[in-house]
Amino acid sequence: MNFIIDNWYLFFIALASGGMLLAPLVREATGGTLTPANAVLLINREKGVVIDVSEPEEFAAGHVVGAKNVPLAQLEERLPLVVKNKALPVVLVCAKGARAQRAVGVAQKLGYDKAQALAGGMKAWRDASMPVEKA
Repeated sequence: MNFIIDNWYLFFIALASGGMLLAPLVREATGGTLTPANAVLLINREKGVVIDVSEPEEFAAGHVVGAKNVPLAQLEERLPLVVKNKALPVVLVCAKGARAQRAVGVAQKLGYDKAQALAGGMKAWRDASMPVEKA
């Protein structure tokens, strides 16, 4: 016990570094990240639907092959028309991932419990050398 009292700063550093190591695991457990490889698995194995929440100009510049464009501002009205089966996984994509993360909340509010955002957006998709098509 004297060691901990005498070297409290070492004990604090050990706890802080352990917390930083566990943070990514906790984030993944809550569905905060979906890698491009895991997105491909959802699309191929579970018939996941890719919804790009970017603006039409961004969508035309390049998007995931087979993705449907539903801008974030129109998501609440148009998502039920585009994805009728709420049991299917929905992969939400945007340029960098921030809008897609907001779109997950909207989709889950509408009853799409398997909605997930692609971490890093189209940038991560391209960095992983995944196929991109242009409109």
